[in-house]
Amino acid sequence: MSLGDAAHLEGKNIVVTGAGNGIGRAIALACAAEGANVVVADYGVSIDGSNPSSDVPDAVVAEIAATGGTAIAVAGDVSEMAVGQRIVDAAVDNWGTVDGVVCVAGIVRERMLFNMSEEEFDQVVGVHLKGHFTLYKAASAVMRKQETGGSLIGFTSGAFVASTAQANYSAAKGGIVSLTRSAAFALKKYGINANCIAPAAMTRMSENVPFEIEAGSPEAIAPLAVWLMSDMARDVTAQIYTCTGKRIAVWNQPLEIRHMWADDGEAFTVEEIANKLPATIGDEEMPMFADLDRRMKEMAEAQSSAGVNSGA
Repeated sequence: MSLGDAAHLEGKNIVVTGAGNGIGRAIALACAAEGANVVVADYGVSIDGSNPSSDVPDAVVAEIAATGGTAIAVAGDVSEMAVGQRIVDAAVDNWGTVDGVVCVAGIVRERMLFNMSEEEFDQVVGVHLKGHFTLYKAASAVMRKQETGGSLIGFTSGAFVASTAQANYSAAKGGIVSLTRSAAFALKKYGINANCIAPAAMTRMSENVPFEIEAGSPEAIAPLAVWLMSDMARDVTAQIYTCTGKRIAVWNQPLEIRHMWADDGEAFTVEEIANKLPATIGDEEMPMFADLDRRMKEMAEAQSSAGVNSGA
């Protein structure tokens, strides 16, 4: 698979987590096709995090080798600090540097907030959010000492804004945004850029979504990841890009947009807030409420149609 005539990652050493399936696999293959040596990191788990196996990353390494590329597999739970270190060490020990880290690994535990268990929350936040931290920490410690710096790519989701039945996933994805922005802010002086991709692709995680979503293939997400780690994007940092393959959009940077002052300059009273806030600064509409209404309507129509077709 070639993304162009030029080898945009020639000589770079790239780590991709969650690289055994879906978007991670597509990015690992794309990086290899663009001249990179690739650490294929995956625990080979099912979508719910069970049945770990090293067979999955080994298979992707074999795919890369079959096309003349260079890759090694590392299996392990990215929520563990030692595993994050081991994944980064694999690149450094084999090739001397780590030039890019792409954190795609993730699991889901879908449940309404009031029914969600502590374990379901901890597991999702552990793999997604802590899984970014373990790789970012280990990689940035190396990258800051390299003349060439490096690139960190986090994988968030539009669900970081809110989610009806995945509060754990949404919280983790929001944390990834803040963690990645913090990395961009702290590491820019070392030549390290850090960005997030919010993909919309048909993968194991999206195939059971009961409403229509804008989505492309996992392979359609890979070119953006390649570009963000290439020398062409060295000055791009602290950004969130939605990517469906055929559409890329950039998210706004959070900032205060309106404010008001207490009359006495010290503190507001409850009555003063009640009198001033609605007319002075008001509140901000949440677009996802309208989107939620659309999704609920689509699910109701789908259920109704299924009932008619089954003769119910």
